[in-house]
Amino acid sequence: MNHMKNTKNMKTGEVISKRRKELGLTQNQLAGTLNISFQAVSKWENNTALPDVEMLPKLAAALHTTVDALLGYSSVVTDYDRRYDTEDYYWGLMPNRICYDIMKILPPIRPYRVLDIGCGEGKDAVFFAKCGYAVTAFDVSERGIEKARQLAEHNNVEVGFFKADIMDYRPDSEYDIIFSSGVLHFLPQTVREELCDSLKEHTADAGINAMNVFVQKPFITRAADSTRDEKKRHPWRSGELFGYYHDWFFHTCGEEVFDCNSGGTPHKHCMDTLIAQKQREVL
Repeated sequence: MNHMKNTKNMKTGEVISKRRKELGLTQNQLAGTLNISFQAVSKWENNTALPDVEMLPKLAAALHTTVDALLGYSSVVTDYDRRYDTEDYYWGLMPNRICYDIMKILPPIRPYRVLDIGCGEGKDAVFFAKCGYAVTAFDVSERGIEKARQLAEHNNVEVGFFKADIMDYRPDSEYDIIFSSGVLHFLPQTVREELCDSLKEHTADAGINAMNVFVQKPFITRAADSTRDEKKRHPWRSGELFGYYHDWFFHTCGEEVFDCNSGGTPHKHCMDTLIAQKQREVL
């Protein structure tokens, strides 16, 4: 059941309060279910504190909803389902240039394990699979996953596609390559370090994490379609991503400003790109 009705513009605390009251729970009862103090629940509902990332799945379950609903994320899901609901592929079929950079560092001399985070319609995941990698990929958009599976079938390759939300998915197995492009700006700052730590922990020795993030700059005006979704999109600080990987070897560490025409209105973006490789610790 979708519990997002009338919560689109609410803050997380307001969503928690609304769902708790709909279920007839007191703050004490909700706190008891979660083994926390009622003061913590009160702070959430007053928007003076946010639940820890580890608490979000438990809280969502207790309120019979989802993590994306708690964070006001469902309209993003709807937006991408709408973008992908065409015969054409919204992002095209050419692989991201980062894919070629990854291949130079870890060429597919064996089926390296790849995790594609936020795979969209699957163009990069399918490209990796065609090149001989063992690919797992997920996205929050049901329509995106459906088209990704069709693309894989058309290219006669196998990819482990599944639907998941980056807010509550963490890898539970090891990968040689973890890749994400144009996705991580949906993460609020409070969960970014925890996510990066989880990705690093589940990367094999000499494995690669390759990702890019949109960076906010005072001299770049946000696009009209992005200001509409301001509460769901969280640009990173310049260099923030690099700091989370300070203990890895950097193959690529750069920032660029580029032109974009998404939404039909010309504008600019600033993006940080990182390709970092895990090194064995020196004892």
